[in-house]
Amino acid sequence: MTFVHLVAASCGGRLFPQSAITALPSLGRWCGIGFGLATHLLFAFTVWHLIWFLAGHAPTDVSPEGGIAGVSGSFGKPLLQTIGLDALLAIIFAVPHSLLLLPSVRRWLTGCGIASAMYGCFYCVVTCIVLLITILCWQPSDLIVWGWPRALRPWITAAFVCSWGLLLSSLHLTGLGYQTGWTPWWRWVRELPPVRREFTQRGAYRFLRHPVYMSFLALVWLTPVVTLDRAVLIVIWTAYIFIGSALKDRRLVLLIGQQYREYQSRVPGYPGMPAGPLARVPLMPHTSR
Repeated sequence: MTFVHLVAASCGGRLFPQSAITALPSLGRWCGIGFGLATHLLFAFTVWHLIWFLAGHAPTDVSPEGGIAGVSGSFGKPLLQTIGLDALLAIIFAVPHSLLLLPSVRRWLTGCGIASAMYGCFYCVVTCIVLLITILCWQPSDLIVWGWPRALRPWITAAFVCSWGLLLSSLHLTGLGYQTGWTPWWRWVRELPPVRREFTQRGAYRFLRHPVYMSFLALVWLTPVVTLDRAVLIVIWTAYIFIGSALKDRRLVLLIGQQYREYQSRVPGYPGMPAGPLARVPLMPHTSR
């Protein structure tokens, strides 16, 4: 018996079944309400730790002139062991975070008993758990790959703070409640039918297709001192962000159709992209009106 079925049995049936939107046994309904509330407490807890994780640590032996400073500090463990573990942790977050958004994976999981109204919360919980594992098990190093000149470091820190503001603003534009699962869960709590999520071109979305990913990319890169472990994080999460952006475009083409294809033809995924799936995508003759 799987973990899902064990939880389902404790709640008197399937895990928050779809029929629960209109009628749930009292115990099952309280399980659903508690699950949603716990999800968002976990989300707040995870974001707090993510802020300090991305802020990074500052080795004391850093060249004030910046540039490549070479080896400084020491490792408590063999180099390959610590860097290999950090690379694995970075991948552990990136892979499920993208896989769970694939339509085929979502269909399979909802077929296993996770209701659509709860899928956003389920996705948020999985993301938070793997992210906390990454943060809490991360192995920082004092091997410096790059250090910004000391005069520029306050500006790098200020840009890091501003990137959090841009991230929150972008999430607000696209619907933060959908990102965490709050919106569909709250409609379920009030016994309201689900609504179709609308696509609107406003704010930063008028200039690039992926402002959320762009803001997160800035948070990963903007650190005054790039240690070796941070360089590993930058490489893996940068690849994840660009791959995730392309996958998101494909999902939105499937969900929205012609409207999103026309949007892709006008607005690049990221500024300055000369070609490829994250540049402006010309309309094919058979898809243009």
